[in-house]
Amino acid sequence: MEKIRSRGATAAFAAVIISSLLLTPLVATAAMADESNCTRSCGNITIPYPFGVEPGCYHAAGFNLTCNNHEKPPKLFLGDDGTVEVLEILVPQGKVRISSRRVALNFEFANATVNGTWGIGIPHGGPYVLSESAMNRLVVVGCGVKVDLRAGDQDFLLSSCTAVCPNVNLRPQGGGTIGSVVQGRAGNCSGIGCCDTNIALGYSAYNLRGSQYSDNLVYYNLSTSAYITDGVFSYSQDMLDGNNVPEALPATLEWVIRNSTCPTNASSVPECRSANSLCQNSASGPDYEHPFRGYVCSCSDGYQGNPYIVGGCQDIDECRSEIYPCYADCKNTEGSYICTCPSGYTGNASVPNGCKDINECKNQEAYSCYGICQNLPGSFHCQCPDGTYGNTSIEGGCVPIKNSFTGLGIGLGVGGGTSILLLALGGPYIIHKVKLQKMKKLKQKNFKQNHGLLLQQLISHNTDIGERMIIPLGDIKKATNNFDTARVIGGGGHGVVFKGILDLHVVAIKKSKIVVQREINEFINEVAVLSQVNHRNVVKLLGCCLETEVPLLVYEFISNGTLCHHLHVEGPISLSWDHRMRIATEVAKALSYLHSSASMPIFHRDIKSSNILLDDALTAKVSDFGASRYIPIDRIGVTTAVQGTMGYLDPMYYYTGRLTDKSDVFSFGVLLVELLTRKKPYVYRSVDDDGLVSHFVSLLTAGKLVDIIDPQVMEEEDGEIQEVATLAAMCTQLKGEDRPTMREVEMALESLLVKKRKRQVPYIGSLMRNAGDKTTAHYMSTNQDTEQASRQYTMEEEMLLSASYPR
Repeated sequence: MEKIRSRGATAAFAAVIISSLLLTPLVATAAMADESNCTRSCGNITIPYPFGVEPGCYHAAGFNLTCNNHEKPPKLFLGDDGTVEVLEILVPQGKVRISSRRVALNFEFANATVNGTWGIGIPHGGPYVLSESAMNRLVVVGCGVKVDLRAGDQDFLLSSCTAVCPNVNLRPQGGGTIGSVVQGRAGNCSGIGCCDTNIALGYSAYNLRGSQYSDNLVYYNLSTSAYITDGVFSYSQDMLDGNNVPEALPATLEWVIRNSTCPTNASSVPECRSANSLCQNSASGPDYEHPFRGYVCSCSDGYQGNPYIVGGCQDIDECRSEIYPCYADCKNTEGSYICTCPSGYTGNASVPNGCKDINECKNQEAYSCYGICQNLPGSFHCQCPDGTYGNTSIEGGCVPIKNSFTGLGIGLGVGGGTSILLLALGGPYIIHKVKLQKMKKLKQKNFKQNHGLLLQQLISHNTDIGERMIIPLGDIKKATNNFDTARVIGGGGHGVVFKGILDLHVVAIKKSKIVVQREINEFINEVAVLSQVNHRNVVKLLGCCLETEVPLLVYEFISNGTLCHHLHVEGPISLSWDHRMRIATEVAKALSYLHSSASMPIFHRDIKSSNILLDDALTAKVSDFGASRYIPIDRIGVTTAVQGTMGYLDPMYYYTGRLTDKSDVFSFGVLLVELLTRKKPYVYRSVDDDGLVSHFVSLLTAGKLVDIIDPQVMEEEDGEIQEVATLAAMCTQLKGEDRPTMREVEMALESLLVKKRKRQVPYIGSLMRNAGDKTTAHYMSTNQDTEQASRQYTMEEEMLLSASYPR
């Protein structure tokens, strides 16, 4: 905001009086004390000269500070009275940030006027005034109150702020109307309950005049507070009741080093002690015609630091700063820098793409090229024409090649022809031998690298599988008919799965398409994880081949496809509800085993229907352990890069990167919802654009499950659908600590299966107690501790970025 020019004689006279009060001469200390005896920090605040604590350590009166070491941490104050706390000293800017205390305006009755003062403890004779460049503002919290900001001997009005709380009629009752006071929204001041306005003119003290008015209501019993602050004020309604009212907020003051103007020679001021420093007049004060007279020191252009001490202004290395634009070759100089285009380029190096290549061949003689010139980026190439040789940098330097030594040429020609004939005859054999040798070395290199990684993984987990799982590449090629595409039975964007016959057994062989180190690590990780696992509902790893760049993995062949394939078939009839319940229980058993029964806990990280294989008896087999992680027994989680599939991914893991066993619980809960609804989590969107999980839970809370449950399930279920839905909601709670463990989920599902056979098991009641109440509230908890977790994407399935958990 521009300053307001004082044009009247009265205003000008008042400005002179104010200036004379502010410009009381500053008493300089006779001599500086030994710097080693000066306190230069208080708590976490640095105290640079011209400020100081001990006599002789500061420039003059007004720059003396007090460090209260009895506070924890110590606090710094202006002067000796300990009234105004110092938060930060900014010497290059000539500013000090202080803790600006609240001015309470206490109204004793309606329509009253109350006065308050801001600036108590700030020396009124200088060297400080409120900064006009730091965006200081007047903030008022109250209802039905107007606060005027005034200053100077004539009490000039500088700014005004009004906060209202409208009275809204709600309904008639008896002979009158019941009303409600609108107190404004929390956050920035809007004028309702809280207002703010800029302060254009800087003084060392201000008078605040508050007046309250009534509009069918009396507000005087509400709290009214006024602040001057340079920070962002966050309003809340309880402040009107006197609660959570901040007692102080930061504000910024400006100061001058001396109460006079700069001399003609701005670099000869005694206070500006550093070389490369100069004097600058202050423009702060009541108005343009009568500013707060004084000056400050600053470092010259190209220098930064403290101009008040010897050697305080240091050269800025502009070449290392983003403030000074240079997009080519930068050379720092004393107090400046030079930015030039590289050799072979011309243009403006201070703008992006400002340097353009010089085409030296357009004027090649100017660049001493007297042959054939070829322009290159930033350079050029000069060569003699065909049939000549010599020095291209001098005119006439290329001379013709003489046809001498004819006999020697003939001899060389005959000998060369014979050599070519021999190479033509023996070349194919030599090439074949070289290729075989290269392939052998490559297989040895891959085997050594992958075997080393595998052994490192396995040894670290005290696993001894020896050589029983290592399968030669030749056997793999024979089993797949040299990776015949007719043998492909599945795969995604990163790899394919072949069907093959190995030692008279049908096997599945996983082969990666893309060679990156992360996928090698994932394949190795999968070998290490599955070598630890022995469970009927986890796919069995038979072996691996380490002679390729990315290891090949050999599994037992699961003949009946994935759960996703069987569940999401065309038509109204899919897997029966009994099969879905049993498959869910088998997956829960596998995850419970991985979490709590394996030799070291294993978190799968990518549970989804396409990673659940089914055999001919529709028995579930959990597969794809490329993203899985071991977790030491003494830890409950680990922070790692996020991997998984959107729609199934734990939102807390996605946002924090903290992987725990509850991350698998969330994915399993999504799988339960998928089994109940027969809808795909990664593509489903409701009419309100909610994902599958959030829409499912909202319908469960509203008692409208029938709107989303698969009609086939509604027909076949035997009274357990509500409990399964509640269990799914528990598993998909936003907070991990509110979810059950997989062991509890397994026992709950087992109990439901027993219940279907008319045998009552008490546990389901204990796990589900209060389930109805908690479903209504949408928050269900098992009071389990956990940590939270983040994301990349799995290598086995193509990315399906459709669904997301509500945020």
